[in-house]
Amino acid sequence: MAIKTYKPYTPSRRFMTTLDSSDITSKPSVRKLLKKLPAKAGRNNQGRITSRHKEAGAKKLYRIIDFKRDKFGVPGRVATIEYDPYRNCRICLVVYRDGDKRYIIQPKGLKVGDTVEAAESGLDVLPGNAMKLKNIPVGTLVHNIEMHPGHGGQLARSAGSYAQIMGREDKYVILRLPSGEMRYVLGECMATIGTVGNEDYINMTIGKAGRNRHRGIRPQTRGSAMNPVDHPHGGGEGKTGPSRHPVTPWGKPTKGFKTRKKKPSDRLIISRRKK
Repeated sequence: MAIKTYKPYTPSRRFMTTLDSSDITSKPSVRKLLKKLPAKAGRNNQGRITSRHKEAGAKKLYRIIDFKRDKFGVPGRVATIEYDPYRNCRICLVVYRDGDKRYIIQPKGLKVGDTVEAAESGLDVLPGNAMKLKNIPVGTLVHNIEMHPGHGGQLARSAGSYAQIMGREDKYVILRLPSGEMRYVLGECMATIGTVGNEDYINMTIGKAGRNRHRGIRPQTRGSAMNPVDHPHGGGEGKTGPSRHPVTPWGKPTKGFKTRKKKPSDRLIISRRKK
């Protein structure tokens, strides 16, 4: 997939780039796999802003994705490759032999007409096939990985992401995650073979504020540009340097401060992500 550039006929066009969409073969055609999600714009059920810099953005429909890959023993054919406004990778519409239709995340290299299948074991190591981690060869790159059996994939789902199977130990499989973290995951968990497609997404330049507004991202204001009542960095005559280590509006240190709390699953982490 290629990055598209444009002639600078406006100042914002000079740096703006987009992704080539020639890989998209169809618009959504299965109505039952589309769903309208309420636009919360960062508000909770009391109407208060709990996540800043968010708005509704462009109107869009959610695509129901099969993260569990639990249709065992029934081969499916990739019918279309589609755009998903809720994620940065492409999705595939898979039509199974029994007539069932489901969306899956598109692995790199999977094309229209290819066959995918899910099973506990015994499948070819090909992009799009899904098996239990304990039955996938060591060294294989996988994505859409479950953390608990039957809960659906939670790890390595964004564009270009993958994890690598590094080894096995008792009932656990050792994974190296996209962050560099080494972690135990139960061998009974499902994973899809291959890496997630649309890996050029990270190289795209937004180029202008309006594109982020369409994505539902509102502008951020620097704390140093605020008044003292609004932010710990605010106030002062003219431009002043920070009088303290950088903090959030609520006084919590930022820029490297660890906020992760201790969890029972800490025992499954072999080594933390790379610094």
